[in-house]
Amino acid sequence: MAGVIPPRWTGPARTALPGRSNRGLDSEEVEHFRRKLKYFFMNPCDKFRARGRKPWKLCLQILKICLITAQLVSFGLSNQMMVTFKEENLMAFRHLFLKGYADRRMDTYAVYSRSEVYDHIDYIIRQYMNLGNLTAGNHAYEKSGGVATPLSLCQQHYRNSTISPASESFHIDPHVETECTDIYPVQPLTNTLKARQQLNFTLDFKRLVCVNVYIKLKAINLQTVRHQELPDCYVFSITISFGNKAHSGQLSVTLANDVGINECSDWSVSGGPGKNIHELLLLDGLVILACVASLALCARSVSSGIKLQSEYAVFFQTLHGKKVSWSDRMEFVNGWYILIILSDSLTIAGSILKMEIQTKNLTNYDICSLFLGTATMLVWVGLLRYLGFFQKYNILILTMRAAFPHVVQFCCCATIIYLGYCFCGWIVLGPHHKKFQTLNTVSECLFSLINGDDIFHTFRQLRQKGWLVWLFSRVYLYSFTSLFIYMVISLFIALFTDTYETIKQQQQAGVQQSELQAFIAECKDPPSSSRYKATPDPDRYKATPDPDRYKATPDPERYKATSSLWFLCCWLCADEKGVGC
Repeated sequence: MAGVIPPRWTGPARTALPGRSNRGLDSEEVEHFRRKLKYFFMNPCDKFRARGRKPWKLCLQILKICLITAQLVSFGLSNQMMVTFKEENLMAFRHLFLKGYADRRMDTYAVYSRSEVYDHIDYIIRQYMNLGNLTAGNHAYEKSGGVATPLSLCQQHYRNSTISPASESFHIDPHVETECTDIYPVQPLTNTLKARQQLNFTLDFKRLVCVNVYIKLKAINLQTVRHQELPDCYVFSITISFGNKAHSGQLSVTLANDVGINECSDWSVSGGPGKNIHELLLLDGLVILACVASLALCARSVSSGIKLQSEYAVFFQTLHGKKVSWSDRMEFVNGWYILIILSDSLTIAGSILKMEIQTKNLTNYDICSLFLGTATMLVWVGLLRYLGFFQKYNILILTMRAAFPHVVQFCCCATIIYLGYCFCGWIVLGPHHKKFQTLNTVSECLFSLINGDDIFHTFRQLRQKGWLVWLFSRVYLYSFTSLFIYMVISLFIALFTDTYETIKQQQQAGVQQSELQAFIAECKDPPSSSRYKATPDPDRYKATPDPDRYKATPDPERYKATSSLWFLCCWLCADEKGVGC
C-alpha cells in the first residue's frame, strides 16, 4: 500500500474537513497531497504545462492508430482477394458438377425421382473424369505419391429396415452404415453405359439416408502477383450431398467447399522479384513494438492509479473516519487504459497470426481477422478518451455511462418479453410460416420487424391452413409490432434522452462533484504554477498514521456550517465523475 500523509498539522487549515478539527495536521502536507491528486487527474496538455511532461501515450496512440489501420488495410486487401477466389471457385464447381444449375438458391436445388438421382451422380463422375478439358481455370487433381486422388462415392443407409407404408408397419435398425466406392480419374468409362452401371453402384432408397460425393482439386491464386504478393496454392475439398433423411421424396442437393491454403513448393516470378518476406513482416513488427510499448505505459498508469487509490483511502479514513465510496475509488481506475490494454493484446495476437499466415505456417484467416478487426475497432473507440477532455464532446461519454445501468435493467425486461414471443411464434407459426421454422429465424424475423423491415411480406407469407392459425398470426404480429415499435423502442430512446438532458443541466449548473472532486477543487493552483514541479519526497508518505492523533473533538460550529453543503454535494455527485474528463 502506498504511503499516506504524516499526521502532522502545524497550523490552521485553509478549509476544515467535515467532522474533524484542524489541530495536529500540517496544512502544507495536505496541500502537497491535494496537488498530487490534481496532477494525477490532469489531461496530457495540462501535465505538460505543469511539469513539462511529454504526452508520450498520446503520441504513441496516434502513431499506433496509423500503423494498425495501415496493417488492417493491407490484410483486408489480401483477405479480400482470398475470399473472392474462394467464392468464384465455389460458383465454378457448382456449374461444373451440378447438372442444370443456373445461379439459383441452393435450398431450392433438389431431385425428386430415382432416375434423376442416378443421372446427377453419373453427371458428376463424368465431369470429374473430363475435368482437364472442361474447366476454364487452373484446376487439377490432387496427387498423392504421383497418383491422382480418387473421387469417393459414398452412401449412408440404415443397417436393416423393412418399411411398408401401405400396411402402416416398419422394422428398422437405426444404426447407419457407410459404403464407399473410389473412382480414379485414369479409370476409363465408356460412353455407351452409365457410370453407375460400369461401377456396379446401386442405391437402396428405402434405407438410404444420404449420398455424398467427395472430390479434391488443386488451384493457384494468381491474382496476388499483380499486388507484389506471392500466390498461394489452394486445396479444395468438395462435398456434394444428396440428403434423404426425411424420406419425403425430395432429395436436396448441396455443394460445400472446404479450402486449405498452402505455400507453393516450387515457384518463380520472372520480370521482377516478388515482395521480400522481410518487407511483408516489417509493418507487423512495428505494430507489435508499438503495442508492447503502449501496453507497458498503460499498465504502469493503471498500477500508479491503484497505488494512489490505496493512499487516498488511508488518507480519507484517517481524516474522516469512514471508508472511501466505491464511485470515488473507481475514479483512480481509468477504464480507457483497460480498453487500450485489451486492444493492444488483441493486436499483438492478431499480428503474430498474420505473420504466420504470410509465412504460410498458418492458413486460418478467420481468427486473425477477428483479432485484428476487434483490436482496430477498440483503438478507434479509444480516441474518445482524448475528445473527452473537451466538455462538448465529453457529454456523449457521460450520457452513455450514466444511462448504462438503466439500459441494462430495461433490456432485461424487454428480453423476457422478446423471448416469450420467440418461443410462441416458433411453436404456433413454425409449421405454417417459413420465417418461423427455427428459433434462429424467428429471432431474426422479429428483430427485423422491430426495425420496420419486411413487415408486409411477413404478414403475406403465412400459409393459410385454417382460420384459427390465421387469426392467431394476426393478433401475434400486430401485438408484437405495436408493443416493441411504439412502446419499447420509444422508452429505450427516452432513457438516453432523459439522461442527456440531466447531464447537460448538471454541467450548466456546475454542481456535479463527489467528495474526491470537492477535495481536489480546493487546490487553486493552475497547471502553469511552479508548485507542481516541487515534487514531494515519496518517503514522506510511507509513515503509518497514528489513529489516536486524529481523535480530537470536532468544532461543532464549523461542522454545522459545512456538513449540510458537503452532504448536498456528495448526494448530487453520487453517480457522475467530472474530474479528468
